[in-house]
Amino acid sequence: MEYFPYENGALQCEGVSLEKIAEEVGTPFYVYSAGYLRERYREFYDSFEGCERIVCFAVKANSNLGVLGMLASEGCGADIVSGGELHRALEAGIDPKKIAYAGVGKTEDEMEFAINSGILMFNIESRQELDVLNKVAGRLGKKAPIAIRVNPNVDPKTHPYISTGLKKNKFGLPVEGVMDDYRYAAKLENIEVVGAHCHIGSQLTQVDPFVDATRIMVKLIRDLRKEDINIKYLDFGGGLGITYDDEVPPSMKDYAEALKKEIEGEGLTLVFEPGRSIAGNSGALVTKVLYTKQTEMKHFKIVDAAMNDLSRPTLYDAYHKIVSVKEKVEGKVTADVVGTICETGDFLAKDRELPDVQPGGYYAVLSAGAYGMTMASNYNSRPRAAEVLVDGDSYFIVRRRETYEDLTGPESIPAKYTK
Repeated sequence: MEYFPYENGALQCEGVSLEKIAEEVGTPFYVYSAGYLRERYREFYDSFEGCERIVCFAVKANSNLGVLGMLASEGCGADIVSGGELHRALEAGIDPKKIAYAGVGKTEDEMEFAINSGILMFNIESRQELDVLNKVAGRLGKKAPIAIRVNPNVDPKTHPYISTGLKKNKFGLPVEGVMDDYRYAAKLENIEVVGAHCHIGSQLTQVDPFVDATRIMVKLIRDLRKEDINIKYLDFGGGLGITYDDEVPPSMKDYAEALKKEIEGEGLTLVFEPGRSIAGNSGALVTKVLYTKQTEMKHFKIVDAAMNDLSRPTLYDAYHKIVSVKEKVEGKVTADVVGTICETGDFLAKDRELPDVQPGGYYAVLSAGAYGMTMASNYNSRPRAAEVLVDGDSYFIVRRRETYEDLTGPESIPAKYTK
């Protein structure tokens, strides 16, 4: 199904005109298709039919409560990397037994929160973290379930900033010595070893790196079982890519068939942590053209969304397709689409041929459902955008636009500086 079609001359999200939302909510705003999110989650889950599996949506990709609540209603779990993400997942109604906690820097307070919440497991990144978790669990009189994140040194063939499974990356423990790490963990009084975890990177567009990593993990699990360290869960992480421009990622069916072939007969419950592959193409950032500007070198479209709203183009030189909210616009122009931030790096597109939308008109920046709002900031003291969830012919404001008062609310001026 097409979730962002043109109908009656206007770009829609499902059955709602984006121009209508813009006029009623203001710009910039993020808009997400509940239908797309629902379909992608079901497709991912159903692709692994015949396997015991838990799909844990990566909250870092899109942490909006409305989005998480909709996914929770489908039975989706959560992959979290902070106490704040755990709070969001629980607030959204996600079953704690479907929550996996990753990340290299978990604090004692966060560990205690997660243990008391009864999460599925911690994905452990270092021996020191194991020792701290063992201490926290002992203080609570409980056992903490863990998987060790294994760094298999597999090249994911993706952008170096989102590669996570190479020896030079900060994540995980090297596969060469991880048997000793598992032996160490198994002897800790307040640790229960239940799983093995691996995540090699994001926006992968080939199946082979996943297969290579899976083979390494299956061999490790077999070796662990020979020593009576019984692994129940194999957590593959996430990383399956999407189409932003001309990428052709593997289908979920091809991805699933390749992995199922490698783990057949191992008696494992599979855990997945997809984020971008579920949410990326569910969303768009809608922005208004404020001004046009022609210089000797460039044509600029100055819009009211900026790098603080969508940082991926600035951070990764990432491509997001940009279209007009009106289907028919007179003329095309090659332009830089830039925001209002006081940085030369503030752009959404460079040297892009676009419909020549004039001030007061709207562009939609597509494929913005993942790593958009979650990476937004208040740089230049800009209030963050609104978020809207569309389901069928209805839409819901699932995060109101911030106000100036929101910007200064947590702050105070010491009394000695006030009259």
